[in-house]
Amino acid sequence: MKYDLAVTIDKSSGFCFGVVYAIEMAEDILAQEPYLYCLGDIVHNDEEVKRLTNKGLRIIGHEELETLREEKVLIRAHGEAPSTYELALKNDLTLIDASCPVVLKLQNRIKNSHDDQEQIVIFGKHGHAEVIGLQGQTDGKAIVFQDLEELDHVKLPSKFTLYSQTTKSTDKFYHIKEELLSRGYDVKANDTICRQVSSRYEALENFVANYDKIIFVSGKKSSNGKVLYDVCKKYNDASYFISNVDELELSWFNKSDKVGICGATSTPMWLMAEVRTALLAY
Repeated sequence: MKYDLAVTIDKSSGFCFGVVYAIEMAEDILAQEPYLYCLGDIVHNDEEVKRLTNKGLRIIGHEELETLREEKVLIRAHGEAPSTYELALKNDLTLIDASCPVVLKLQNRIKNSHDDQEQIVIFGKHGHAEVIGLQGQTDGKAIVFQDLEELDHVKLPSKFTLYSQTTKSTDKFYHIKEELLSRGYDVKANDTICRQVSSRYEALENFVANYDKIIFVSGKKSSNGKVLYDVCKKYNDASYFISNVDELELSWFNKSDKVGICGATSTPMWLMAEVRTALLAY
Protein backbone atom coordinates (compact mmCIF):
# COMPACT_ATOMS: atom_id res chain seq x y z
CA MET A 1 0.00 0.00 0.00
CA LYS A 2 1.30 3.43 -0.94
CA TYR A 3 0.92 5.97 1.86
CA ASP A 4 -0.08 9.57 1.28
CA LEU A 5 1.48 11.33 4.29
CA ALA A 6 1.50 15.11 4.57
CA VAL A 7 4.78 15.88 6.34
CA THR A 8 5.82 19.24 7.85
CA ILE A 9 9.00 20.20 9.72
CA ASP A 10 8.65 22.59 12.64
CA LYS A 11 10.44 25.80 11.59
CA SER A 12 11.29 26.70 15.20
CA SER A 13 13.11 23.38 15.80
CA GLY A 14 16.80 22.76 15.22
CA PHE A 15 20.03 24.19 16.59
CA CYS A 16 19.99 27.01 19.12
CA PHE A 17 22.40 29.91 18.49
CA GLY A 18 24.99 28.49 20.91
CA VAL A 19 25.26 25.24 18.98
CA VAL A 20 25.28 27.04 15.62
CA TYR A 21 28.17 29.22 16.86
CA ALA A 22 30.24 26.20 18.00
CA ILE A 23 29.65 24.19 14.82
CA GLU A 24 30.39 27.12 12.52
CA MET A 25 33.60 27.77 14.43
CA ALA A 26 34.65 24.12 14.04
CA GLU A 27 33.80 24.07 10.34
CA ASP A 28 35.72 27.29 9.68
CA ILE A 29 38.86 25.81 11.22
CA LEU A 30 38.43 22.43 9.52
CA ALA A 31 38.16 24.20 6.16
CA GLN A 32 41.73 25.42 6.72
CA GLU A 33 43.29 22.62 8.77
CA PRO A 34 43.21 18.79 8.55
CA TYR A 35 41.92 18.21 12.09
CA LEU A 36 40.70 19.90 15.25
CA TYR A 37 40.37 18.47 18.75
CA CYS A 38 37.06 18.99 20.55
CA LEU A 39 36.67 18.42 24.28
CA GLY A 40 33.61 16.17 24.47
CA ASP A 41 30.87 15.75 21.84
CA ILE A 42 30.42 19.11 20.14
CA VAL A 43 26.66 18.56 20.33
CA HIS A 44 24.52 15.81 21.89
CA ASN A 45 23.58 14.34 18.54
CA ASP A 46 25.47 11.30 17.23
CA GLU A 47 24.55 11.94 13.60
CA GLU A 48 25.93 15.49 13.62
CA VAL A 49 29.04 14.40 15.51
CA LYS A 50 29.61 11.72 12.84
CA ARG A 51 29.28 14.33 10.08
CA LEU A 52 31.90 16.56 11.72
CA THR A 53 34.33 13.77 12.61
CA ASN A 54 34.29 12.86 8.92
CA LYS A 55 35.55 16.40 8.30
CA GLY A 56 38.41 15.96 10.78
CA LEU A 57 36.95 16.77 14.18
CA ARG A 58 38.60 14.64 16.88
CA ILE A 59 36.52 14.13 20.02
CA ILE A 60 38.58 13.73 23.19
CA GLY A 61 37.93 13.49 26.92
CA HIS A 62 39.66 15.24 29.81
CA GLU A 63 42.14 12.41 30.30
CA GLU A 64 43.36 12.72 26.72
CA LEU A 65 43.46 16.51 27.06
CA GLU A 66 46.10 16.12 29.77
CA THR A 67 48.39 14.35 27.30
CA LEU A 68 48.14 16.96 24.52
CA ARG A 69 50.80 19.61 23.94
CA GLU A 70 50.77 22.62 21.62
CA GLU A 71 47.47 21.72 19.93
CA LYS A 72 44.21 23.56 19.21
CA VAL A 73 41.22 22.39 21.22
CA LEU A 74 37.62 23.52 20.81
CA ILE A 75 35.56 24.20 23.93
CA ARG A 76 31.96 23.38 23.00
CA ALA A 77 28.85 25.41 23.85
CA HIS A 78 28.37 23.67 27.23
CA GLY A 79 31.39 25.51 28.68
CA GLU A 80 34.18 24.25 30.92
CA ALA A 81 35.40 24.51 34.49
CA PRO A 82 38.34 26.83 35.39
CA SER A 83 40.63 23.80 35.75
CA THR A 84 40.41 23.18 31.97
CA TYR A 85 41.75 26.66 31.21
CA GLU A 86 44.54 26.22 33.77
CA LEU A 87 45.56 22.93 32.14
CA ALA A 88 45.56 24.57 28.70
CA LEU A 89 48.03 27.20 29.91
CA LYS A 90 50.25 24.54 31.43
CA ASN A 91 50.24 22.39 28.27
CA ASP A 92 50.58 25.25 25.75
CA LEU A 93 47.20 24.47 24.26
CA THR A 94 45.28 26.99 22.16
CA LEU A 95 41.65 26.93 23.26
CA ILE A 96 39.03 27.81 20.66
CA ASP A 97 36.31 28.87 23.08
CA ALA A 98 32.82 28.32 21.70
CA SER A 99 31.14 28.41 25.11
CA CYS A 100 27.56 29.66 24.79
CA PRO A 101 27.24 33.28 26.04
CA VAL A 102 24.22 32.25 28.13
CA VAL A 103 26.29 29.54 29.84
CA LEU A 104 29.24 31.93 30.37
CA LYS A 105 26.93 34.46 32.02
CA LEU A 106 25.58 31.74 34.32
CA GLN A 107 29.09 30.56 35.20
CA ASN A 108 29.99 34.14 36.15
CA ARG A 109 26.89 34.55 38.33
CA ILE A 110 27.59 31.29 40.15
CA LYS A 111 31.22 32.23 40.70
CA ASN A 112 30.18 35.60 42.17
CA SER A 113 27.66 33.89 44.48
CA HIS A 114 30.32 31.41 45.58
CA ASP A 115 32.82 34.23 46.19
CA ASP A 116 30.15 35.87 48.37
CA GLN A 117 30.13 32.70 50.52
CA GLU A 118 26.66 31.61 49.40
CA GLN A 119 25.79 27.90 49.36
CA ILE A 120 24.97 27.06 45.73
CA VAL A 121 22.30 24.50 44.79
CA ILE A 122 21.94 23.65 41.08
CA PHE A 123 18.90 22.06 39.43
CA GLY A 124 20.63 20.06 36.70
CA LYS A 125 21.61 16.69 35.33
CA HIS A 126 24.39 14.84 37.16
CA GLY A 127 27.48 14.46 34.99
CA HIS A 128 26.22 16.81 32.26
CA ALA A 129 29.03 18.85 30.69
CA GLU A 130 27.37 22.18 31.46
CA VAL A 131 26.72 21.21 35.07
CA ILE A 132 30.33 20.06 35.57
CA GLY A 133 31.45 23.48 34.31
CA LEU A 134 29.06 25.20 36.73
CA GLN A 135 30.23 23.11 39.67
CA GLY A 136 33.78 24.03 38.75
CA GLN A 137 33.01 27.69 39.53
CA THR A 138 32.41 26.63 43.16
CA ASP A 139 35.46 24.35 43.55
CA GLY A 140 33.00 21.43 43.45
CA LYS A 141 31.07 22.65 46.51
CA ALA A 142 27.73 23.22 44.75
CA ILE A 143 24.95 20.72 45.49
CA VAL A 144 23.45 19.30 42.25
CA PHE A 145 20.06 17.59 42.06
CA GLN A 146 17.85 16.34 39.22
CA ASP A 147 14.61 15.84 41.15
CA LEU A 148 13.21 17.10 44.43
CA GLU A 149 13.23 13.56 45.84
CA GLU A 150 17.04 13.64 45.83
CA LEU A 151 17.02 16.53 48.29
CA ASP A 152 15.19 14.38 50.83
CA HIS A 153 18.53 12.62 51.34
CA VAL A 154 20.68 15.76 51.41
CA LYS A 155 21.27 17.96 54.45
CA LEU A 156 20.54 21.41 53.06
CA PRO A 157 21.44 24.59 54.95
CA SER A 158 18.49 26.78 55.99
CA LYS A 159 19.57 29.42 53.46
CA PHE A 160 20.95 28.85 49.94
CA THR A 161 21.04 30.19 46.38
CA LEU A 162 19.26 28.18 43.69
CA TYR A 163 20.37 28.12 40.05
CA SER A 164 19.36 25.99 37.07
CA GLN A 165 21.09 24.33 34.15
CA THR A 166 20.16 26.46 31.12
CA THR A 167 18.16 23.75 29.31
CA LYS A 168 15.86 22.66 32.15
CA SER A 169 12.07 23.05 32.23
CA THR A 170 10.95 26.49 33.43
CA ASP A 171 7.74 25.08 34.94
CA LYS A 172 9.68 22.46 36.88
CA PHE A 173 12.17 25.06 38.15
CA TYR A 174 9.40 27.28 39.57
CA HIS A 175 7.63 24.25 41.05
CA ILE A 176 10.89 23.32 42.82
CA LYS A 177 11.38 26.88 44.06
CA GLU A 178 7.86 27.04 45.55
CA GLU A 179 8.19 23.59 47.13
CA LEU A 180 11.51 24.51 48.79
CA LEU A 181 10.02 27.77 50.10
CA SER A 182 7.03 25.86 51.48
CA ARG A 183 9.46 23.60 53.36
CA GLY A 184 10.75 26.65 55.20
CA TYR A 185 14.05 27.21 53.39
CA ASP A 186 15.31 30.73 52.72
CA VAL A 187 15.81 30.38 48.94
CA LYS A 188 17.37 33.01 46.70
CA ALA A 189 16.16 31.64 43.34
CA ASN A 190 17.73 32.60 40.02
CA ASP A 191 15.88 31.62 36.85
CA THR A 192 18.86 30.95 34.56
CA ILE A 193 17.04 28.91 31.91
CA CYS A 194 17.82 29.95 28.34
CA ARG A 195 14.86 31.80 26.87
CA GLN A 196 15.58 30.47 23.38
CA VAL A 197 15.04 27.01 24.85
CA SER A 198 12.05 27.82 27.07
CA SER A 199 10.23 29.69 24.27
CA ARG A 200 10.20 26.42 22.33
CA TYR A 201 7.89 24.82 24.89
CA GLU A 202 4.98 27.04 23.90
CA ALA A 203 5.88 26.84 20.19
CA LEU A 204 5.89 23.03 20.44
CA GLU A 205 2.54 22.94 22.25
CA ASN A 206 0.99 24.84 19.35
CA PHE A 207 2.82 22.83 16.67
CA VAL A 208 2.07 19.28 17.84
CA ALA A 209 -1.65 19.91 18.27
CA ASN A 210 -2.03 20.27 14.48
CA TYR A 211 -0.88 16.74 13.51
CA ASP A 212 -2.07 13.15 13.69
CA LYS A 213 1.45 11.91 14.45
CA ILE A 214 4.61 13.63 15.74
CA ILE A 215 8.14 12.44 15.04
CA PHE A 216 10.54 13.99 17.53
CA VAL A 217 14.17 13.74 16.41
CA SER A 218 16.93 13.99 19.02
CA GLY A 219 20.12 12.43 20.28
CA LYS A 220 19.54 10.15 23.27
CA LYS A 221 22.14 12.08 25.33
CA SER A 222 20.34 15.42 24.95
CA SER A 223 18.83 16.73 28.21
CA ASN A 224 16.93 19.35 26.24
CA GLY A 225 15.64 16.62 23.92
CA LYS A 226 14.11 14.70 26.83
CA VAL A 227 12.37 17.85 28.12
CA LEU A 228 11.01 18.85 24.71
CA TYR A 229 9.85 15.32 23.91
CA ASP A 230 7.86 15.34 27.16
CA VAL A 231 6.14 18.51 25.91
CA CYS A 232 5.26 16.75 22.64
CA LYS A 233 3.89 13.72 24.45
CA LYS A 234 1.84 15.88 26.81
CA TYR A 235 0.04 17.70 24.00
CA ASN A 236 -0.02 14.89 21.42
CA ASP A 237 0.08 11.36 22.75
CA ALA A 238 0.91 10.01 19.26
CA SER A 239 4.49 11.32 19.53
CA TYR A 240 7.49 9.12 18.75
CA PHE A 241 11.14 9.71 19.72
CA ILE A 242 13.81 8.74 17.17
CA SER A 243 17.51 9.49 16.77
CA ASN A 244 17.81 8.66 13.07
CA VAL A 245 15.84 7.53 10.02
CA ASP A 246 16.48 3.83 10.73
CA GLU A 247 14.31 4.04 13.87
CA LEU A 248 11.14 4.98 11.96
CA GLU A 249 8.43 2.32 11.97
CA LEU A 250 5.77 2.13 9.27
CA SER A 251 3.27 0.67 11.75
CA TRP A 252 3.03 4.06 13.49
CA PHE A 253 1.19 5.62 10.55
CA ASN A 254 -2.18 5.49 8.86
CA LYS A 255 -2.52 6.01 5.10
CA SER A 256 -3.27 9.76 5.05
CA ASP A 257 -1.80 11.00 8.33
CA LYS A 258 -0.66 14.56 8.81
CA VAL A 259 2.81 14.17 10.34
CA GLY A 260 4.80 16.85 12.16
CA ILE A 261 8.57 16.61 12.60
CA CYS A 262 10.33 18.52 15.36
CA GLY A 263 13.55 18.25 17.36
CA ALA A 264 15.82 19.43 20.14
CA THR A 265 18.17 22.43 20.20
CA SER A 266 20.91 19.91 19.37
CA THR A 267 19.09 18.40 16.36
CA PRO A 268 20.38 19.47 12.93
CA MET A 269 17.82 20.60 10.37
CA TRP A 270 19.41 18.32 7.76
CA LEU A 271 18.54 15.28 9.89
CA MET A 272 14.89 16.33 10.19
CA ALA A 273 14.85 16.83 6.42
CA GLU A 274 16.17 13.26 5.98
CA VAL A 275 13.32 11.99 8.14
CA ARG A 276 10.80 13.92 6.04
CA THR A 277 12.21 12.45 2.82
CA ALA A 278 11.96 8.93 4.25
CA LEU A 279 8.32 9.46 5.29
CA LEU A 280 7.32 10.84 1.90
CA ALA A 281 8.80 7.72 0.27
CA TYR A 282 6.34 5.43 2.08
